[in-house]
Amino acid sequence: MTATARTTPDTPGTPTRPRTSAPAPRGRRSGAGALVPWAFLAPFVGLFVLCFLLPILYAVYQSFLRVRRLGLFGEDGRETVFAGFGNYARALGQDGFVDSLGRVLLFGAVQVPVMIGMALALALLLESASAKWPGFFRAAFFMPYGVPGVVASLLWGFLYTPGLSPIVDVAGLVGLELDLLGPDTVLWSIANIITWLFIGYNMLILVAQLKTIPDELYEAARIDGAGPLQTAWLIQIPLIRPALVLTAIFSIIGTLQLFAEPLIIKGFTVNIDTAYTPNMAAFNSAFTDNDYNVAAAQSVIVALTAFVLSFGFLWLVNRKDRQR
Repeated sequence: MTATARTTPDTPGTPTRPRTSAPAPRGRRSGAGALVPWAFLAPFVGLFVLCFLLPILYAVYQSFLRVRRLGLFGEDGRETVFAGFGNYARALGQDGFVDSLGRVLLFGAVQVPVMIGMALALALLLESASAKWPGFFRAAFFMPYGVPGVVASLLWGFLYTPGLSPIVDVAGLVGLELDLLGPDTVLWSIANIITWLFIGYNMLILVAQLKTIPDELYEAARIDGAGPLQTAWLIQIPLIRPALVLTAIFSIIGTLQLFAEPLIIKGFTVNIDTAYTPNMAAFNSAFTDNDYNVAAAQSVIVALTAFVLSFGFLWLVNRKDRQR
């Protein structure tokens, strides 16, 4: 017997192709499969809610309450009543707290641009073609970030103290009288500590962004005759703009959270009071005055200020980008 080709009834003599069944429509994931991503997210979401979201909501809740003592001296007990915005009015009515807000805003207006500018300069130098031992210097500049803020403040506190500081002694030999803990200089001495701690951290973020720039752009710039400064200004800085914005926002938020450094330096000078920064003022209201509701209001004010400044800066940057 000889094999004969199968033909379709419509076109005699034409071989038919084997029919393949159409793929079944993709159905919904099974119940267990749909829960797998949430199982991986659950630890983060739980810690985020427990350690971040709930404390913020509780602080906001406490800021609208007030403890009222019954009796002449509170001998009849006390009760918690709704205070509205009374705690916020009391917080803003404290001259020390308002002054601390102005102080950290001045601090940030000077320290943040200086630190970001120095971090940018270091990142550009370490990523230049002529840089020697860039890995060693990246680690050296980043190393202060690993020092706890309390330890760094103690170290610099001794370096600022007359009679203990070699910096003050060397300046005295050349006829300079330095008062690094004076009323007009202590704020900038704290700014030096913050800059020393975080310049390497910001530099590393910028270096990571610089490494994403394709080599072809550098080659095209060299062919066009661009020098190192032109390459940095026209190619590198515009392309790492998102990293610059990110480091600036982190620094703005960190400025309003200033606490450990001035608290430690307070032990070396009388020019730092208990309300030198907003966080120190809130700490003093809570644990010295035992007025937790006003402390909660002060904390909310600090958080709102950080929110407004951060998103205001981001809006300003995006607006400039849209106008280009």
